Amino acid sequence: MSPNLIPTQKWLAEHFPDFIKKNEWPASSPDLNPLDYTIWNVLESRVNAEEHNSVESLKRAITEAFESLDQEMINRAIDDWPRRLNAVIAANGGHFE
Repeated sequence: MSPNLIPTQKWLAEHFPDFIKKNEWPASSPDLNPLDYTIWNVLESRVNAEEHNSVESLKRAITEAFESLDQEMINRAIDDWPRRLNAVIAANGGHFE
């Protein structure tokens, strides 16, 4: 195991034999990040549903939107990851949507 792994990556490598090492991760791939392909869009639409006239209003809206995220939606986004990974592989690492 590489001594250059940060503690989280080291733990994952030790406990998950199929862990993909950082140097093998696709560079900046929003197609493979559940936050990018699902959750940020939901948060953005909820937060921007009304105009904010202060930083406090924006912070409050972000907090409320985050706290109201549906766990089932999060689970579906994560469960969709293997299909998305296969689509990225089929597209030779390119964007597929």
